[in-house]
Amino acid sequence: MDVGYYKLIVCHLNHQLRGRSSDADTRFVQKLVELHNQRLVGQTLHLPGRCAGKRSARPTKVNTHIDFELGTVNVREIAKKKKMSIETAAREARYKFFAETARRRKCKTIFLAHHADDLVETFLINLFRGSGSAGLAGMREVFHRRIDDVHLTIVRPLLDVWRDEINKYVSKHRLKFREDASNKNLTPLRNRVRQRIIPYIEKQLGRKIRMSVWRAARIAADEENWIDTQLRVPPNRDGHLNVRELRSLSVALQRRTILKWLRAQNVSEIGFEAIERVRSLLDPAAHIAKVNLAQDRHVRRRAGKLFINNL
Repeated sequence: MDVGYYKLIVCHLNHQLRGRSSDADTRFVQKLVELHNQRLVGQTLHLPGRCAGKRSARPTKVNTHIDFELGTVNVREIAKKKKMSIETAAREARYKFFAETARRRKCKTIFLAHHADDLVETFLINLFRGSGSAGLAGMREVFHRRIDDVHLTIVRPLLDVWRDEINKYVSKHRLKFREDASNKNLTPLRNRVRQRIIPYIEKQLGRKIRMSVWRAARIAADEENWIDTQLRVPPNRDGHLNVRELRSLSVALQRRTILKWLRAQNVSEIGFEAIERVRSLLDPAAHIAKVNLAQDRHVRRRAGKLFINNL
């Protein structure tokens, strides 16, 4: 509210991955929202009024209240059905939940709590996977994403804040919180990077690397934002790509355009191989007119256009 947002909605999705612990997380978040609303009862924010486009001397009162949206989804079942990892299924389920809430509540902006350590871990994970500069940019402070027919503006205001700083703030202000027990599980790659790989690299190099990696990620993000402005071949309104226009671009911009297009179509597991398979359809001499994607989807070339279908 201090930065100009007066209609706040706390969204919590129960992934049903940790049984009673997941249910306890839900109750904790719900009670926390109720507690804040009790403190806000009877309070109003005095905002500068406006008259004919100009500031008015009379303040406008805005009632302060935090709404709560709760969703429940069986992530493990989704992962099994769609043949994807638990982490990927959980991420897609969260964004779908955000999009549905945004549509119903007529919201445009989603705030996520990713911090500087998350950015470092994401950069390294994508580096180990062989991602290009788009992957190395990792998390951006402001990012636009289309999910179905909903356009979301995703904001991560804590990317400059380190986990230690957050812990100190929580301790200083005696804030209650819940620790996700799964963070101690070394099976997920992110947990191994956080608890084993980064400490090992720092020990071998004899110095801290987090700040250096964080700088590289932020530089990559700024460069990615600029590259996005250079894309001259946006998808048609029907969601297709024009093959002739795509052929006229450099290889780098072909890849970037295809990446942006696949993301807009909610295609998961977009790696170098997937993008190159799609790019192979641009070759006039190619005998194939269809390539496969993850989750039983494919890209087809027909009548000078590329479009996505389910098998």
